[in-house]
Amino acid sequence: MDRRKFMGLMGSGLAAGSVGPALAMAPSSEPSSDQRPNFLFIICDDLMFRTINALNNPEVHTPNINRLLSSGFGFTHAFHQGSWSGAVCLPSRTMLNSGLTAFHAERGIDEVHTWGQTLGNAGYDTYICGKWHLDTTVLQRSFKEMGPVAPGMLPSTPINGAAYDRPRPGDTWQPWDKSLKGHWIHTNLWVNQNPDRIEHAAAVYTDCFIDHLLNKAAKRDTPFFMYLGFNSPHDPRQAPREYVDRYPQDKIEVPPNFLPEHPFDQGDYKIRDELLAPFPRTPADVQLHRREYYALITYVDHQIGRILEALQQSGKASNTYVILTADHGLAVGEHGLMGKQNMYDCSVRMPLIIAGPGIRAGARSDELVYQHCLYATTCELAGIPIPQTVEFPSLAPLLHGGNQPVFDAVFSYYKSYQRMVRTKTHKLIVYPQIQRVQVFDIVNDPWEMHDLSTDASAAGVRNELMQRLKEFQQQLGDKLNLEHPARERSPEA
Repeated sequence: MDRRKFMGLMGSGLAAGSVGPALAMAPSSEPSSDQRPNFLFIICDDLMFRTINALNNPEVHTPNINRLLSSGFGFTHAFHQGSWSGAVCLPSRTMLNSGLTAFHAERGIDEVHTWGQTLGNAGYDTYICGKWHLDTTVLQRSFKEMGPVAPGMLPSTPINGAAYDRPRPGDTWQPWDKSLKGHWIHTNLWVNQNPDRIEHAAAVYTDCFIDHLLNKAAKRDTPFFMYLGFNSPHDPRQAPREYVDRYPQDKIEVPPNFLPEHPFDQGDYKIRDELLAPFPRTPADVQLHRREYYALITYVDHQIGRILEALQQSGKASNTYVILTADHGLAVGEHGLMGKQNMYDCSVRMPLIIAGPGIRAGARSDELVYQHCLYATTCELAGIPIPQTVEFPSLAPLLHGGNQPVFDAVFSYYKSYQRMVRTKTHKLIVYPQIQRVQVFDIVNDPWEMHDLSTDASAAGVRNELMQRLKEFQQQLGDKLNLEHPARERSPEA
C-alpha cells in the first residue's frame, strides 16, 4: 500500500489492505525448507480472565477456546503491568510489542525493535489484521503485510449517546442493530469488496485473516507470524441477535463482589468506561451489560473456531503455535465498577493460552506471569536471539515443564492514582492521591471483598507488601512518591 494513502486511512480511523473477502480452497501441505515454527497470535480487547468456560465460568459459552485450552497450556494468573492512560489497552500493547517494562515503554518503543520487526528480520513473514492502536510508523516497521487495521475503539452512533447510561427509560439501543455502527461496519470501507454490506468487524477480520493464512502464508516456505487484534469484546458490545438471545438477562449471575458504587473515588471514577451504566448500579444493570459482554465473547469464540479450522486445512497446524490472550480484563459490575481503570484482579488479569508443538495438552500453570513476556517467549521458541532491549523474560521454561517461578510477585499501576503489588497469596493496592490502601488475602478472598488494611493481624503482610512495592518502583523507574504524590520520588528512595 502507498504510504500516503495508508496514513490517510489511519487518520480516518481505519486502514485496509488488498485482501478480498473470498476464501480459496485449502492448499495441499508441502514440506517446508524452513522448519522453524509459525506463530498465530490472537489478542482480544477487554477479555476478563474469568470468562473462559473450561477454566472458571460455566455461564459463558466458549467451546472453541475450550478446545484450544484442552490442546495447549493455560496460564491462569497472567497480568498486565499498568497504564499511563485511561485507554489501558494502549500501554499494555506497547509493552507487548516492545518488550519494555511499563515506565520505559511509555516513551521507548521508537528506540527498540518491535516484536514483529524482530521476527521479520529473522526471516518470518509478518502479517497483521484488526486492532493495532499504536503509532502508524511503528505498525509499518512491525509487519510486512497487513489486512484491514482498526482504530482503538469502534464508537456506536450517536457517539457517547444511546450506547451509554444503559438501561434507562426511552433508550432503544440494541446490540444487533446494524445501523448503529460500532462493530457493525461497511465492508467496502475495510476491504476491496463490492457490493457493500454491513458486517461485524470480528467476522471481517477473520475472513481476511483466514484468506491470508490459506492463500499466502500456507503456500510459502518461510515461517509466518500472524497477528490478529479483535476489538471485541470492548464496548459497544454488539453481536448478532442469536448470540445475545443465548443469555437471558434475568438468568445472568451477578458477581458476589457487586456493589452499587465503589466505596471511594479511586481516580478517574467517572471516566468513559464508567458511564456505560447509571449510578448507582443495580443488579439488573449488571445483568444487562454482562449479557451483552458474554454474547460478544461467544461470537468471538465462533471466529476463533473458524481460524482453528482454517489452520488445520492449511497443513501448517503441527508446526504452529497458537496464542490467545487479551490486553487486560474488565470489571463489568464488580466492585461497583464497569471499566478497567483499577487494580482488582478482574481488570489486571487476562487469559493466556499457548498451544503448539511440544506443548503439553491440557497443562496449567498458576505461576504469576506478565502477558508482555510473549515477545521473548516466541523468540526462544523460534531459536531467535532475544534482543537485549527486551525486559520481560521468556515463559518457554514453564511451557516445557519447568517449575521454577519466573516472578515472586507482580506489579501494576494506573496513572498517579493507583499502585499494586500482588503475590500468590496477598495483594496491596495503594491510592497515593487520597492516602488510602487496601490489603486482600487472595487465597481466602479471591473476589477481593474484605479489605484487611486496618486489621492488626494483617499488619505484617501490609508492611512486607509495601516494601516490595517500593522495590518494584525502584527497579522499574517509577518516580511517584507514595507519601507525597505531587512530588517525584528521590533517587535514593
